[in-house]
Amino acid sequence: MSETTHDSAVAMSAPPSPDDGLSPAQLAQKYGLSQSGARPSLPQYIGQLWERRHFISAFSSAKLTAQYSQAKLGQVWQVVTPLLNALIYYLIFGLLIGTRNGVPDFVPFLVTGVFIFTFTQSSVMAGTRAISGNLGLVRALHFPRACLPISFCLMQLKQLLFSMVVLIAILLGFGQLPTWSWLLAIPALLLQFVFNTGLAMVMARLGSKTPDLAQLMPFIMRTWMYASGVMFSIDKITEGKDIPGFVTVLLDWNPAAVFIDLMRFALIDSFKASQLPTHAWALALGWAAVVGIAGFVYFWKAEERYGRG
Repeated sequence: MSETTHDSAVAMSAPPSPDDGLSPAQLAQKYGLSQSGARPSLPQYIGQLWERRHFISAFSSAKLTAQYSQAKLGQVWQVVTPLLNALIYYLIFGLLIGTRNGVPDFVPFLVTGVFIFTFTQSSVMAGTRAISGNLGLVRALHFPRACLPISFCLMQLKQLLFSMVVLIAILLGFGQLPTWSWLLAIPALLLQFVFNTGLAMVMARLGSKTPDLAQLMPFIMRTWMYASGVMFSIDKITEGKDIPGFVTVLLDWNPAAVFIDLMRFALIDSFKASQLPTHAWALALGWAAVVGIAGFVYFWKAEERYGRG
């Protein structure tokens, strides 16, 4: 009997395997195998992020230190940059255009607006490049990709806290003495951080597939800044003008303007509650919850695709 005939006879006489008839997916499930790089469930993903909380903090600190490592003034630029922007806006808008007219304590008003909007602007810009600008790290190591946009937003928060020291000095220099309302700055900043992080995650996913988006974002952010009352009082600009109702709603519900106004209300005595949008704290909480949660889920949905292709 030939060898081929012998092998066929052995195969025919062998007992059937319990795996016969199972699909590849069923076989993988039976033996506890999982797809390489598969997206974890949302609770598992949150748990993985919590396990890497020390990495997120250390990574943000390292990025913050390295950001100005080549400059002679080093970390001083964290404060000098927004101050220079505030000075330029004061010269152009405050003096030349006259937006300071009718706005008490215009310098604290302006500097607060610049610092708070810069927090959102820098977070969004850093989030846009969080994946596309760190492809080497993404492809070399396995970790929840959300660590990157969260780290960059945490870095911007730390940078803002450095700047707040200078902001407080400016407030004191212009006669703004500490009051209990200053404590309201803490929840306002926390809500803004959650909002910024959610928005940064949205931009991180979009920027991972469209790197050119990073070139477009400065123009979008500049337009957003002009609509957020950073250099002027929205109430004074719109006072006595026939503005469509939907435009007024958009201005009042603008999240950047809401967070700026809350910080001004907390820190500046002359900025009264009547200048806040209706239900300002509810708006801030709503923006933080909706954008924070939706942005996190939107980013997680594409977890297995980051760094591929």
